[in-house]
Amino acid sequence: MSSRARDSPEVQFSKTLSFILRHGAVKEGIPMRSDGYVRVDDLLRHKKFSGKKLADLQAIVANNDKQRYLMTNEDGEWLIKANQGHSLKVEVELEQILDPSEIPIVVHGTYNRFWDLIEQEGLKKMGRNHIHFAVGRPGESGVISGMRTTSQILIYINVPLAMTDGIKFYRSPNNVILSDGINGVIPPKYFERVERK
Repeated sequence: MSSRARDSPEVQFSKTLSFILRHGAVKEGIPMRSDGYVRVDDLLRHKKFSGKKLADLQAIVANNDKQRYLMTNEDGEWLIKANQGHSLKVEVELEQILDPSEIPIVVHGTYNRFWDLIEQEGLKKMGRNHIHFAVGRPGESGVISGMRTTSQILIYINVPLAMTDGIKFYRSPNNVILSDGINGVIPPKYFERVERK
């Protein structure tokens, strides 16, 4: 049985919303603005959201423990977007971090099966716009999102060294640290330490 088959309707709804807002809007024919917002009316007309209402979206936004979404009302029209995690080319609100002391802990979570390649080649954006990091371990104060709680390996980044070499770091509205590295890669030389959970 697939994980989707085991998921509750609410979890399936949230996964579909996350996919559409971060990866699938264009493919699904849902117009997306350059800043990542889509019209709620356009979403609710789509077959994947059949039977859903504005209140359902508002509940997901309000109750998402990772604060993954942002909703706003512009001139009487409701809009929604994902805060980060896009593979679609969008210009989401990101705050560039200029002082490494602002982010004393920057950690990427991954799995044992990926470690050999990461150890050799570094962290890569893969299909996304940025490499994602948390500001600590899942569950610690201020850590809302940035890695899966099931991560088996934690890679801590030497931010002062990376910034000295020109790597840029950004903060999303839900406190995820993002970087596009050097040509989409943060090489292993910037790994301060690696921990296995």
